[in-house]
Amino acid sequence: MNKQRLITELQSYGLQLIDSEQGASGRKGGAGPSDHKAVTIEGTTVMVPIYNEPATRSPYTVSNQMVLKRHGEFIASLDFPKPPQFYSLTTSDGIPYWKIALLHSRDVLATTVLQTCMRYSEPTTACQFCAIGQSLEAGRTIAKKTPHQLAEVAEAAVRLDGVTQMVMTTGTPNTTDRGAAYLSECAKAISTKVNIPIQAQCEPPDDFIWFERMKTAGIDTLGMHLETIEPHVRAKIMPGKATVPIEYYFKAFAEAVKVFGWNQVSTYILVGLGDSLEAILDICDRLISIGVYPFVVPFVPITGTPLAQQSAPNSELMFTIYQQVGTMLKRSGMSSADIKAGCAKCGACSALSSA
Repeated sequence: MNKQRLITELQSYGLQLIDSEQGASGRKGGAGPSDHKAVTIEGTTVMVPIYNEPATRSPYTVSNQMVLKRHGEFIASLDFPKPPQFYSLTTSDGIPYWKIALLHSRDVLATTVLQTCMRYSEPTTACQFCAIGQSLEAGRTIAKKTPHQLAEVAEAAVRLDGVTQMVMTTGTPNTTDRGAAYLSECAKAISTKVNIPIQAQCEPPDDFIWFERMKTAGIDTLGMHLETIEPHVRAKIMPGKATVPIEYYFKAFAEAVKVFGWNQVSTYILVGLGDSLEAILDICDRLISIGVYPFVVPFVPITGTPLAQQSAPNSELMFTIYQQVGTMLKRSGMSSADIKAGCAKCGACSALSSA
């Protein structure tokens, strides 16, 4: 089995830990793809679902021997990245660094600057896959990370652990800028303290002047995430976000590309929530044509969400999508390696970059 197929299957089926909890702590709950842990297979570090229910039934297992098995048969050697040194530190106002930002993959610092969202508390508006409130309720994070805290943690992560990029996402506040203003404030503080490429992620703001302001503040790339595509799927899976039309997203994408540049704006596409293969490929082709990188990832059921029992997408479907979208990207000359910062740059939650 080649590495891309192996990663594709692991991210669809998950991985069972058998008497083994090593390496950096994984991510339970949160605003996006979650219930993951970083795993290094044959030199490649990827994020694999471990803490959700489907992973308990995965044919893939790992024990203290640090070998990956499928139905009990040896597949490959495996390792977990070590906990970063910055996790042992505390901010000047007494907050553990790991409550401010987490290590993703091997060298990415990730944070949710606002751990609340105007859509989350109501079933009629909440994204059905989202667990942004879970980590807050469990005491694993704080509701609002200050610019000073983020700058302090970023500086330490770069200095102590060789972190090379930072991703800042946010729950959507009930403001017309949709979080762009606070993300800009945070980026400005971080950029003053340490030189690190930053991606910010938010919903499209009402006024696109925010793209210029975000860029000026020190944000290098922008993520605005569609997640689902077809109208009936959007209305069912993310009823609040579905009130923002896809055509508005495309207007925002076009304006953002003017500011951040071709291949420096990206969007998540979640496979396995009801969108057809044709719809996914069509939207990816359209996104690429305007300079937006479609970061295609498998849906991961997260414990405690309305979709906790829904199956992850079939690995063969994922492999087919990766191959076809990968061909589109190569044809356009678009590569995740050329993105300055962000989830698509990291690529650990997807096998797209190896297509």
